[in-house]
Amino acid sequence: MKLLGSVASPYTRKVRVVLAEKKIDCEFEAADVNPPENPVNVLNPLGKVPTLVLDDGTALFDSRVIVEFLDSVSPISRLIPDDNRERVAVRRWEALADGSLDAGLLIRYESLRPKNEQSRAWTDKQTGKLARGLAMISADLADRPWCHGDRYTLADIAVGCCLGWVEFRRPAGIDWRGEYANLGRFYDKLMEWPAFADTAPPKA
Repeated sequence: MKLLGSVASPYTRKVRVVLAEKKIDCEFEAADVNPPENPVNVLNPLGKVPTLVLDDGTALFDSRVIVEFLDSVSPISRLIPDDNRERVAVRRWEALADGSLDAGLLIRYESLRPKNEQSRAWTDKQTGKLARGLAMISADLADRPWCHGDRYTLADIAVGCCLGWVEFRRPAGIDWRGEYANLGRFYDKLMEWPAFADTAPPKA
């Protein structure tokens, strides 16, 4: 298998962490999707990373689809529970983390536009979504060691990748470590794990 992605992408990082935890061998190819001609477009019509190419040439895209596939192909370190209610609870955490990231990425993309084309109202709206998402993550996590249940799951990976991206990009108006000490402790604990330390985004 081959994973096409970006080392700065939190969604790519989520897949790379899952690959490491599942001990699945997979080639990683850094791919820039900005040029009109790039290796991702021929595999994923949406032109997004991560994209996972299976041994038979089938391309999977959207990190949530990819991690579900990876968790099912190896019995090692199951990250998504089998029980329906437990599974939905873990996927809810993932949706919350990914949705917060979606807002954060829209803030960043807007900041890269020419100054005279940027919309303060749009940025404020996305900042509000990100802030509310982090607030809910903090409240739901509280002082528990793991997001769901008594063990490490995909929920923790998704939240860790979200927090790692916020720390990496530092969107204006978001002081997550100052406001939510429990999230800082949670992320610092995850960074002690090789799967997280080895996939950390480059220094900004």
